[in-house]
Amino acid sequence: MGLALAIVHVLVCFLLIMIVLLQTGKGADIGAAFGGGSSQTLFGSAGPAGFFTKITTAVAVIFMVTSIGLAYMYSHRTGGSAVKDTRPPKSAPAPPPAPV
Repeated sequence: MGLALAIVHVLVCFLLIMIVLLQTGKGADIGAAFGGGSSQTLFGSAGPAGFFTKITTAVAVIFMVTSIGLAYMYSHRTGGSAVKDTRPPKSAPAPPPAPV
């Protein structure tokens, strides 16, 4: 289950990056705000949220939920350390040779 959640988390991460990069910035018309006759306000709202804004919010919520889920799962794991001990087990020292 942890592997499946990690794969979903990585896919949602890439999706979130792509959605954010596809959006235009709110400061795209900042040059027009200084006398260019822009119809948008500089720092005010631009009306109802667009499609990309709603999708970004939904994907960000999914990203946060998977992040919290992974953190919880990996902090409450049982079964030893995350780092495997690859050293061979120590054997008992050899007894001294018997006198002849």
